[in-house]
Amino acid sequence: MSLNLTAAGLADQKAWEAAGYVLPSYDREAMITRTKESPCWVHFGAGNIFRAFQANTAQELLNNGTFDRGVIVAEGFDTEIIRDMYQPHDNLSILVTLKADGSVEKTVVGSIAESLAADTAYSPDFARLKEIFTKDSLQMATFTITEKGYSLKNGAGELLPSVAADFAAGPSSITSYMGKVASLLYERFLAGEKPVAMVSTDNCSHNGEKLSLALTAYASAWEENKLVQPGFLSYLQNPEKVSFPWTMIDKITPRPDGSIEKILEENGLADAQPIVTSRHTYVAPFVNAEECQYLVVEDHFPNGRPPMEKSGWIFTDRETVNKTERMKVCTCLNPLHTALAVFGCLLDYELISEEMKNPVLKKLVERIGYIEGLPVVTDPGILSPKQFIDEVLNIRIPNPFMPDTPQRIATDTSQKLSIRFGETIKSYLASPELSLSDLQAIPAVFAGWLRYLMGVDDNGDAFDLSPDPLLATVRPYVQDLKLGAPADREALSKTLAPLLSDASIFGVDLISAGLSDRVLDAFVSMLHGPGAVADTLAALTAQF
Repeated sequence: MSLNLTAAGLADQKAWEAAGYVLPSYDREAMITRTKESPCWVHFGAGNIFRAFQANTAQELLNNGTFDRGVIVAEGFDTEIIRDMYQPHDNLSILVTLKADGSVEKTVVGSIAESLAADTAYSPDFARLKEIFTKDSLQMATFTITEKGYSLKNGAGELLPSVAADFAAGPSSITSYMGKVASLLYERFLAGEKPVAMVSTDNCSHNGEKLSLALTAYASAWEENKLVQPGFLSYLQNPEKVSFPWTMIDKITPRPDGSIEKILEENGLADAQPIVTSRHTYVAPFVNAEECQYLVVEDHFPNGRPPMEKSGWIFTDRETVNKTERMKVCTCLNPLHTALAVFGCLLDYELISEEMKNPVLKKLVERIGYIEGLPVVTDPGILSPKQFIDEVLNIRIPNPFMPDTPQRIATDTSQKLSIRFGETIKSYLASPELSLSDLQAIPAVFAGWLRYLMGVDDNGDAFDLSPDPLLATVRPYVQDLKLGAPADREALSKTLAPLLSDASIFGVDLISAGLSDRVLDAFVSMLHGPGAVADTLAALTAQF
């Protein structure tokens, strides 16, 4: 029997339930009507994280009867997602939760009341968004558009062409993502300066600040060019009118996996195959995601908010959000991921989860988290750092259903080392009670990264490095080194000195901090020949 993911297809409730799917327990048509009449929540960014997290939050509130409206989603980057995936499935999607015990939970998510193209080329959709932004009922707009979505300038510090054009043209003629959002807020300003919360839930530090700075830049330019009525900038800068709460989000949603697609097809799901858009977005009727998730939110909503705490969101103050972000990024998750990414590439692993079966790698990341990181962790008070690491190392990373690769996580490593490891080193340097001699695993990760930059794995075979903006800068330091050739340590020390002293990469000058010798020793050891990386790590972890 075929299961069709449409409103009509859900009418065969017994067939879906027999196949093991959890269905919405509310009157979906009534929800859609109420949401369209009195919209409360708009979300920008129709990708997988939204479908797995925010949309499922709305579903849980609807299921438990604590809220009666759903969410309206708008996509401003890749509108093909709306046209080719959302609308053919009547805005329904399937959340496949990948549990650490190897089981899966299948949920049909029906909380999306409307899907719209945030694009002026789709004039009816954009007109509808303007209408929504004038409604008294609108309480918040959330975002998952990636950190790049808030950028107004290129790497050279120049305004992007679309941004410069929008600054000059004003809110009536916009093409950039942030320009579209700013124009919608201008409609809300004109409608009586109505309050609203603009909530970035993207995985980047100080995300609310990034969103605020981007939008106020448009308002400032438009006022200066006399393209908007006076007072628009003041409206955006008044936190009692427009707030920009900071958040910390944590949930892994890899792209749709073939093994999950096969399970759903065997269940009878029709049209389970993913599509790839012209913008290279990989999207399917289903989303596969880990079961663990966190969303910590600064509780500042000038027009109220739905009771998202009833579905696990944690509301607190800005400082606590910041502390939670630092806990995750500097100690409890991201450093462990980066260590596994670097050595996973060198040791030919294709899945992060498989690396945790290697007792040496497991011991290495346990050392980074529990021994070297925890003494200086930022404790937010609302989450236990140790319990967080316990969950990461025992449930999240080893999850065999999570199709996450070291190669993906190794992307942009040069941009990650300073925050993920450098902050810990700074804390050791600043503490009279702690000794740098206790840092053994972190220098080994730095050595591993140098070895990774050679683009030769531990078998002596070449491999492709993951994208990184500094590859052209850092690779020349190691490109002439040969695996198995005797390394002149003194000469190597001189060659690598400019790199090892670069605090913009490592967070500190490793030479002046007294850690460069430890990095060099491990790196030289990893150059001895095939198998030297594994041997070096085995010898190191045997001392822990």
